[in-house]
Amino acid sequence: MELIQAVILGIVQGLTEFLPISSSGHLVILPWLFKWKDLGLTFDVALHMGTLLALVLYFWKDWIEIIKNWKKPFLWLILLGCAPAAVAGYKFEKYFETVFRSPLLVGIFIICMGALLLVSERYSKKQKDMDSINLGDVLFIGFAQALALMPGVSRSGITMTAGLFAGLKRESAARFSFLLAMPITFGAGLLKLKHILKSGIPGSESTAFIIGIIFAAISGYFAIKYLLKFLHNHTFYLFVWYRLVFGAIILLVYFLK
Repeated sequence: MELIQAVILGIVQGLTEFLPISSSGHLVILPWLFKWKDLGLTFDVALHMGTLLALVLYFWKDWIEIIKNWKKPFLWLILLGCAPAAVAGYKFEKYFETVFRSPLLVGIFIICMGALLLVSERYSKKQKDMDSINLGDVLFIGFAQALALMPGVSRSGITMTAGLFAGLKRESAARFSFLLAMPITFGAGLLKLKHILKSGIPGSESTAFIIGIIFAAISGYFAIKYLLKFLHNHTFYLFVWYRLVFGAIILLVYFLK
């Protein structure tokens, strides 16, 4: 594996995992566009461990506080919100990873979810803070998160969109999306760890794996930090237009090839 490829994919994973533009979609499309070889599930798991590290580094204080107050409902609401995606991932992940990895479908999903984000940004009330999240909001966001199994949908994108529809303020929708991400990413990583332990990492590629994890963690940390600052005073329209343009480019290249 080229080290520059590991750097690029690590940065892309870190940025797109937390910006509402689809990490899985980008990781499918970039190798397709540049004719890179498929690095397989092992490298994909490694990159997700990098973004998990970014979540831990940014939110460790929040999680200590949440766990210390475990008798309060917020911890249990987060875990409940993760349940639909956890069940769907356990049952159907292999199916979605194979059937829906077509660049055509990725492009369509990127555009459709961009349009849905546009609707939520334009018509949602955006009045509630995280302290106001209730059981109904959590279930709605949690079931929406299960749709992120399809490449191009975006886990952060669909949960932020659902958060807006539930009436959350933009920054609150993003923060709750990131808190939901940590248990689900950790759980998915544990399940896929069996694959890594079974197949192992080729000795010649261990450096590339480490580089990918490091760059995913660094870019992911800054993506979280600056997205929360950005949404304090700005809308999601930048990401809507990015998705629509990127999706259109994918479809154009697909039909011209």
